[in-house]
Amino acid sequence: IWNDRLGYKDTGDYKTPEQAIPIGGYSGKDWETCMTMNDTWGYKSYDQNFKSSDGLIRNLVDIASKGGNFLLNVGPDATGVIPTQEADRLKVVGQWLAVNGEAIYGTGPTPFGDEEGALSPTKKNSEGKPVFIYSWDWRCTTKPGKLFIHIIRWPAAPFALAKVKDKISRAYMLADPQHTPLSFSQNGTDVSVTLPAKKRDSLPRVMVLETSAAPGQ
Repeated sequence: IWNDRLGYKDTGDYKTPEQAIPIGGYSGKDWETCMTMNDTWGYKSYDQNFKSSDGLIRNLVDIASKGGNFLLNVGPDATGVIPTQEADRLKVVGQWLAVNGEAIYGTGPTPFGDEEGALSPTKKNSEGKPVFIYSWDWRCTTKPGKLFIHIIRWPAAPFALAKVKDKISRAYMLADPQHTPLSFSQNGTDVSVTLPAKKRDSLPRVMVLETSAAPGQ
């Protein structure tokens, strides 16, 4: 197995975008985004431009929603110690995964896609092409019979989801150990869910929608 950086005519077995998450990912192709926690791959004491824990988790969710893998670099110092700033962020990511790992590990990409954003009808880049405007309200990962909705920006009204192909049978928050059902309604492909009160932290919360799709389908 080799990646797309070896210089052969073949594009490799998987794609490896660096320091960026491609719009839409690579449909039908294995890929991973490789990214640093600050601005450098190795250890530099003066590089203190660390990404926030929130940002790292948001990147993880965004990548998983597109069917990719997140290759996150750490830069140990000369004694092999991971800098405190990096270790602290990794702990936060680990704590979030301890609760929400089901919505990341072994999941498939979103069946929607519009949640990522859209091309601007007015803004253009230096080449005259429309600029892609990202939306950071939510992302979706999937498993057979389940839609995992990662809510990044908590909505003021009930959560609305369009283009749902399957019938929703149950809704609950993944962090709720009791999986207390949430009130929801479905009208054709439109779903509306009444969410619980927002937590004080800014980390994504995962809502699970169980669907009529049987496991293995």
